[in-house]
Amino acid sequence: MAHTYSHLYKLPTTGLRFFTVYGPWGRPDMAMFKFAKAMLDGEPIDVYNYGNMRRDFTYVDDIVEGIIRVTDRPAQPDPTWSGDQPNPATSSAPYRLYNIGNSSPVELLHVIDVLEKTLGVSAKRNLLPMQPGDVPATYADVAALSRDVDFVPKTSVETGIARFVEWYRDIYVPMTA
Repeated sequence: MAHTYSHLYKLPTTGLRFFTVYGPWGRPDMAMFKFAKAMLDGEPIDVYNYGNMRRDFTYVDDIVEGIIRVTDRPAQPDPTWSGDQPNPATSSAPYRLYNIGNSSPVELLHVIDVLEKTLGVSAKRNLLPMQPGDVPATYADVAALSRDVDFVPKTSVETGIARFVEWYRDIYVPMTA
């Protein structure tokens, strides 16, 4: 729909794909939040595909940085775009599509290990098979975003988890203590 409006009305539009976002004020149904809560409550965590998954965990500050950079540079038509060899990320219309991620997939078991170390508690791991419809790995290729707006993710999963845990303890642990 956005591409159609860009094409018909020359309205610049940019689509963004976020990859496994985590950090303060994140969704409570996502892994980092669920894992931290369960671990601090002494409850088991469900670990799908027996932990053999890789995710492009992206700290929220890096997502925000990418959004700001894109907002400051509205999409322009790509003069080299061709219907004979179309590039789905660009267009003859003022349209772009970018991935915003850490561009460095991390093993889920490593994330759990870092979370355990940072929280100071061990996780009770309920190892389960892969869920239907899930994928074993995600990877954000941010080359176009880097090229067009000089975006480079800066937050390692170790730093991001430490920041998340600090926030979590400030906001949620006093409520339950």
